Amino acid sequence: ADPAALAAVVGAGLGGSAVAYFLQQHFGPQVQLDVFEPGAVGGRLATITVNKQQYESRGASIHALSLHMQDFVKILGLKHRREVPGKSAIFSGEHFVLEETDWYLLNLFRLWWHYGISFLRLQMWVEEVMEKFMRIYKYQAHGYAFSSLEELLRSLGGDAFVNMTQRSVAESLLEVGVTQRFVDDVIAAVLRSSYGQSVLVPAFAGAMSLAGAQGSTWAVEGGNKLVCSGLLKLTKANIIPARVTGVSLHSSEGRALYQVHHEGSEGQGSAFYDMVVVTTPLHPSRSNFTFENFEPPITDFPGAFQPSVTSVVHGYLNSSYFGFPDPKLFPFASILTTDTPDLFFNAMDNICPVNISAAFRRKQPQEAAVWRVLSQQPLDKQQLKTLFRSYYSVQVTEWQTYPRYDATKSLPPIVLHENLFYLSGVEWVASSMEMIAVAAKNVALLAYNRWHQDLEKIDQKDLMHKVKTEL
Repeated sequence: ADPAALAAVVGAGLGGSAVAYFLQQHFGPQVQLDVFEPGAVGGRLATITVNKQQYESRGASIHALSLHMQDFVKILGLKHRREVPGKSAIFSGEHFVLEETDWYLLNLFRLWWHYGISFLRLQMWVEEVMEKFMRIYKYQAHGYAFSSLEELLRSLGGDAFVNMTQRSVAESLLEVGVTQRFVDDVIAAVLRSSYGQSVLVPAFAGAMSLAGAQGSTWAVEGGNKLVCSGLLKLTKANIIPARVTGVSLHSSEGRALYQVHHEGSEGQGSAFYDMVVVTTPLHPSRSNFTFENFEPPITDFPGAFQPSVTSVVHGYLNSSYFGFPDPKLFPFASILTTDTPDLFFNAMDNICPVNISAAFRRKQPQEAAVWRVLSQQPLDKQQLKTLFRSYYSVQVTEWQTYPRYDATKSLPPIVLHENLFYLSGVEWVASSMEMIAVAAKNVALLAYNRWHQDLEKIDQKDLMHKVKTEL
């Protein structure tokens, strides 16, 4: 039998908990896992308490086709949160450019009337991307892994997929015949609400975000962060409450050994591992992480992060700002916005708690409700007064959540050294819970295949054909 492998996972967000789970799944009892996390388990999947109720502060919805997330929920015995329907609309700062109604056909007709065939072309484009992306589940089920994001994308959609990380979603959609007006009104609003960025985000990240906007989505009863704590419990990982400051390379008997340096409330310490997976962003603005004794050196990671602010406000909506002087008549639970210079927020929605009882009903628009407002900058008093007639509380979280997608054209590496892997780079392809879960499974398979020298299972060409014959 193999010598037991010691693995360190840096970070206990979704990436860290999923990679710990998958490593354990593939290596079995041979792997011993230490997970380093100075903050709360769950990372960005956090909740905020208002009036004794918990609400998601971010990362709220999961796409219906997210097969790994669906699996986690099943394995952990968690439940899907009850759906509370609500209508959305897109606001331009002056008026609503698009409003959803209760009647599905009327929505389609409105979209059709406003935007003609653009809507259909968008759907076909997104579906084609998603259909190819879904191949990853088959490849992973057969144990295939990829040593770079480019290889992974190429195996799913050829060079076209790699190119989609280098050109904007606007350019790709205009090319398939979607009109500029549809891009400005609808696509811009969706990307502002999901990534806080414009239609210049790369086509691949855009497609993933648009798939979420038009598919059915779900969330976990009790909060999405329960997936992270659940997976870590299941793997019996050893959670170490410390911040990793760096990794230095040592070798013993021809094998790489990694010394992980960390600091916690107990002070500084370090330990040796056979393999390390970094799931926190290795970006100068985000972490001062050092790599020592690596030859060639592990260099800087380019790109920048988009600051984003979540304000959870318990108060009375100022519906007249949106052109509804009588608050009783305000019909929307979620408001997206177009890319207008005067608009100081990206999106806002009337959010429901993470535990929804059967008796729960959404607040009427004239009642005080809990709204989540997404913006680039913290809202000032005047801006809060614009959106709310009055409010009881405001809780602000500032994040560096998403990569600034227009900032760099090259994708970060997955393999930093023999058994040293980087998971967060996947967010430069697209950032969603499922994307991170897919990357976690890929890194676990890659680590496993490299450990066992099973090179047949790494970066194979023509996988569509191979997997067909294996079935």
